[in-house]
Parts: sequence; structure tokens; C-alpha cells
Amino acid sequence: MRRRTLLAGAAGAAGVAGVAGVAGVAGGVVALGADPAAAHGRRVLHVRPGDSVQAAVDAVDGPGQTIVVHPGTYREVVCIPADKRELTLGGATRDPRDTVIVFDRANGTPKPDGSGTYGTAGSATFTSVAPGLTVRGLTIANDWLRADHPEITGTQAVAAYVTGDRSSFARVRLLAHQDTLFADTTDLAAFDRHRYRDCYIEGDVDFVFGRATAVFERCHFHTLDRDVSFKPEGMVFAPSTARANPYGFLAVGGRITSGAEDGAYKIARPWVPSYETTAWPSLVVRGCELGPGIDAVAPYTDMRAAYPWQSMRFREYRNTGPGAVITVPENRPQLTDAEAEQHTRAAYLGDWRP
Repeated sequence: MRRRTLLAGAAGAAGVAGVAGVAGVAGGVVALGADPAAAHGRRVLHVRPGDSVQAAVDAVDGPGQTIVVHPGTYREVVCIPADKRELTLGGATRDPRDTVIVFDRANGTPKPDGSGTYGTAGSATFTSVAPGLTVRGLTIANDWLRADHPEITGTQAVAAYVTGDRSSFARVRLLAHQDTLFADTTDLAAFDRHRYRDCYIEGDVDFVFGRATAVFERCHFHTLDRDVSFKPEGMVFAPSTARANPYGFLAVGGRITSGAEDGAYKIARPWVPSYETTAWPSLVVRGCELGPGIDAVAPYTDMRAAYPWQSMRFREYRNTGPGAVITVPENRPQLTDAEAEQHTRAAYLGDWRP
């Protein structure tokens, strides 16, 4: 299914909103019973079709404020800077399909000013570097399609690029193809913590990747069917954990489904970036249901021969489903019961209790 068709269905009858300027957010604030000048210091800003989510972010003037986004499709890029601390951004309904923030650009998309291309991080529809961010109950998507742009070779197209300690996502849909969720840290020395709970994350190549200490609780990962003749079609995870960080990605109590044929996908491959060649990627998948789309015989692969997956911190524990069947034990390193006690939400998040 083509991405734009999927998004239209996800938005339902909510309609399509244009990208408005500051005046659009003023409309949302006025609906609260205040004019824009009086909005400073208010805890809640409302964004409605015709408004701009980014303008609401710009209007936040203190920590701990909330932006409520009402049903609609908001085609724009949203960036949350570091000074918007403890911000909550949420959809107005319980259904994340009702509220969609979407844009379409890729790593190799030329910038309008001719200064080059956006790069992977710059392709993101949603970017946050703010500590204490909470996102709930909406969809974030990048609907850029390879088939529409055969002239572009940098096909990474990020839905959400998230850094900042204590970033929490709950009931959020993250949709793209390659590099859907870039779960990263503010700098190479930071061990920023993320929590993703009850989220739906969809993509094909390395679509959950980065350096963050990230816990994925009860998340549904879905692999897309690519129109390619080779296998694997893609990988779910590509962690790039710093060597000094004892914790990388932890997926617990979730599931992996697939729109592709059986065995077409790997669980993960390690990403050792050229700018951090000391990285020691870490991934633990425990208590998850792995569907037949995962290659059970060889569920991991290399990104580069110089960094074989066997030398990385990849482990599993008590997974179920046809993609979890252990037929070649050396290809499926398992945690012992004692080791599993060190790979829990509490251990990864420390003193943070989202």
C-alpha cells in the first residue's frame, strides 16, 4: 500500500489542514478564551485544523506546558528546541489515527536554498532536543517514497528524530520506510533515556535506530513489503550504543509483524557510525512475539564486515512465535535468567519513572 493512501485512511474524516503561520495558533489560543498576547504563561495551547503545530511550539514560554492537537492532518515539519522543557504534546482524542503530523523529505532531498541536502537527521518530520518531552496519542509520519524520486540515492526519510533525556512516547504511531525512528542522544557522551509504550512503529530498513537508552514496552513493530529481488528486505533495529553505556535498546512485551513474505526480515544489524567508531551496539529483545516475517535461522546480519554482529551486545530472552524458533543456537544468543534481571525497564531508566 502506498504511504499517501495509508495516511488518508489513518486520518479518517478528520480532514486535511493547511500549514498556517502564527495567526493559526492564535486562533487556537483564542478558542481558550484569551487573545495571543495573553497566552503567555497559560498551561494549554490548542491546535486545530488550519493552525500550525510548530507555531504552537514557538508560543510555549515556560516548562511544563501542554499542546493539544485536534483531529486533522498537519503537513509540516515540527522542531522542539531544548528550551521547551517538560513539554507535553498530545492528540485530542484517544485514537492516534485521528491526528497526523506528516511531511515528505529524505536524506538526499535538495534544500530550497541550494546549500545541499537535508541529511538523515534533517529529513525528520518531527525533531525534539528537549528534555522531559511527552508525546501521546497521535501519528507522526514521513510519506516520502523511493518510487517517486528515483533520482535520489539518500533514501533515509525519518519520521521522528528524538534526543533529550526523559523523552516519553505513548500510543504514538510512527510511520515511514527507511529510518522511521531515530532514537538518539544530545551528544556522544550523553546517555539520554527514552521510553516508548504501546506505540506502533512501521518501516523497512533500520527503522528503529540510534544511540539512546530506549525502552520499547508493548510496542508493535511492522515491517513493510519492499519491491526488491534480494533478501533480507530490511532490518527492524540498528542500534549504535556508546561503548561506555551499559544499556542500549530494550524491546519487551511487544511483537513484530510483517507485510512481507516469511523470513524476509532480520531483527537487527549493528550500526557503528563513521563519527563514533568505538560504538558497541546493544539490543535486548525479551518476551516478544516474533512473527514469520523474521528469519528465524539467521535473525541478525552485519552492516559492515569490520563490525560483525557476533561481537555486539545482541541478546534475546523468552521470545515466542515462528520468528523466535531457535534452530541454530549460535545465531540466537540468549540471556540467562540471572542476566535478564539486569535488562528491565527499571534498570534502563534508573531514577526516571515515567
